[in-house]
Formats: sequence, C-alpha cells, structure tokens
Amino acid sequence: MLTAAQSLGGANSPIIISLGGLVGQQLASDPQAATLPVSLLNLGLAVGTLPAAAMMRRFGRRTGYVVGATLGVAAGLIATTGIVQASFLVFCIGTFLAGFYTAYVQSYRFAVTDGLEGADRDRAISRVMVGGLIAAIIGPQLVIWTREALPAHAFAGSFLSQAALAALAIPILLCLRRPRPSANSHSEIAGGRTLWEILRSPRYLLAVATGVVSYGLMTFVMTAAPMVGHGHSVDSAALGIQWHVLSMFGPSFMTGRLMARFGKERVAAVGLILIGASALIALGGLDFAHFWGALILLGVGWNFGFIGATAMVADCHSPAERSKAQGANDFLVFGTVACASFFAGSLLHGSGWTTVNWLVLPAAAFILVPLVWRAATLPRTA
Repeated sequence: MLTAAQSLGGANSPIIISLGGLVGQQLASDPQAATLPVSLLNLGLAVGTLPAAAMMRRFGRRTGYVVGATLGVAAGLIATTGIVQASFLVFCIGTFLAGFYTAYVQSYRFAVTDGLEGADRDRAISRVMVGGLIAAIIGPQLVIWTREALPAHAFAGSFLSQAALAALAIPILLCLRRPRPSANSHSEIAGGRTLWEILRSPRYLLAVATGVVSYGLMTFVMTAAPMVGHGHSVDSAALGIQWHVLSMFGPSFMTGRLMARFGKERVAAVGLILIGASALIALGGLDFAHFWGALILLGVGWNFGFIGATAMVADCHSPAERSKAQGANDFLVFGTVACASFFAGSLLHGSGWTTVNWLVLPAAAFILVPLVWRAATLPRTA
C-alpha cells in the first residue's frame, strides 16, 4: 500500500520541478522570481513536516495520509487556476500547498519501519522508496503528454494531472491498516528522552546531517539546473528530470541489501562521493550529455545518501521517541532543502552554473569526513 501511494504521491514533485521554473518565467514580472514556485514547493515541504507529524500522532497514519492527499488534490487545482488566470501569486500558492502534500509522502519511508528491526527495517525502507521509481516514469511523462492538453493555457493540463494523481492515491490510503493511536499515546509521546537530549546525541546529529547534505545538495543542483536556458528543449529537460528521478529511486532495489551487507554509514558515504562526482561532470560542459550524466549520478548519490541517513535515524530512537526524532529530522532536512532551493535560484542568476557546482564539493566533503570515520569504527556486516 505504501509503495503504491509513493508511486502516485512521488510524481507530485517531478511535475513541479520540471515545469515550475518555466511557468514562473511566463507569469513572473521579475526574472529572478522564476524559480520561486519550485522553492515554495520545498518551503511547503519544510513547513508541513511538523503539522504532518502532529496530525499522524493524534489521528493515526491513515487519517493523516488521506488528509495529505486531499491537500495534494487542492494544490493541483489551485496551480491550474493560477495558470489559467495568469496569476503568479495563485500559482505559487498551489506549489506551496503541494509541499504540504509532499511532507506526508516523505513520511511513508518511516511508516513502513513501525514494528521492524535491523536489516528488515532497512530493506522495508528501500522497498517503499521503489515506489519513487514508478513516480519517476509517471511524472515526467505526464508533463510531456498533458502540457498542451489545454491549448490556450500551456502546462495547465500537467498540473491538472497532478491533482488527479493525488485523488487516485486516496482510495489506496483508505485501505491502509496501521495501528491507531493508543489510549496512552500522550504518555508515549512524553516518554523517552526529550527532544533536546535527542538532538545532543552524536549519532542522531550525524544521521540528520547526512540527510541534510544529501537532500540539500540534490535540491540545490536540481533547482538551478539550467537545461532549457542553455538551448535544450522542454521535452529534453523533462526527460533529463525523468532519468534523474529514475536514478534517484532505481537503486532502491539493492540499497537495502547493500546496507545489510556493508552498513548504512558506508552506503551513505558512497552516496556523498557520487554527489561530488556529479558536480565534477557538470563542470565539464553544458551540452546534454553533461547535464544528463551529472543528473543521473546525482540521483544515485542521493539514493545512497538519503536512504542510508533514513536508516541511521531509525536506529537512533526508541518507539516512544519516534514522533519527536522523525519529525525533527524531517524539519531539519527539508528546512535546509527549502533554503538551498531559494539560494540556488539567486546564485544561478548572479554567479552562474559553474559556481553552483563548485559549492557542492566542500559541502559533501564536510560531512563525508565524520561519516567515513564513523563507518570505519563499525563492523563490516550488520
């Protein structure tokens, strides 16, 4: 159920990432604001993490996920309305609300770990993330098939399809059977360490930092990637995004096994190395092969880094601390993602694509050093 929901909900972001900047160019009066819709998607994701965690803690995961999908339907309809009415503000409200839906979708990876331990938990995370592989096919293809569905309003059909995908997820989520909040849920929430004590744990901080850097750098590069601005067609850009997202989720078939064999810290470290290598490829040129190769390597690096970080976080808390630890992790990760997204647009406009990629290298190295040190102190097999 969670994998199927991930397949539909995961297509939400690729549609906005593929078209948000293009629609922004059409509707925004200031060229520097063209990437604002994509940045607002990430801001909505960051802002939505804590309300989503509170909703699921109070009413259970199934109810929370249905509410999230309903927000996704509304987001697609509002964004479509913004395009039809040529209103940049309304369109931005739609992409911001889509971020709230994405906050629920992102927590599917934690929901599947409830009641699991060790290697079973790591493999379960990977299996849910496989749903993103299907989303990588659905999202960009919908962009290509539906962008002229409403001839008078370019790209409006794609955002209408975004609402349709969220609507299709609702009956699937209604079939989800997860434990309801127990009568003593409030005492469970209060149990375990305080959030401040969790945040002071070196293991937890390293896990969060790994997720922050992996996801933050991926978003930083993706938001700025100027494929259309360097002579590549919309269809080429959509296919570039599609291959990037395929590479983000395709390795999920083996990431769980790799973590069980070599350890999640080692897998995450390899992910950061691949992200750095993608920046070096991007620095090599501006033709389609350089963009395509860099985006694919960036996706694989994100997969290893982010799934590894997710499994590391799951090891750092007790069941009573679950809501606090997972909610704080997602707030920090996606808060950083939102900042990276905003910064990427202005940096690209002011300093160029080369500067964007040079900044990736020290950021990846900064967290790679303690991660490798941590991995070196652990046994080779789980």
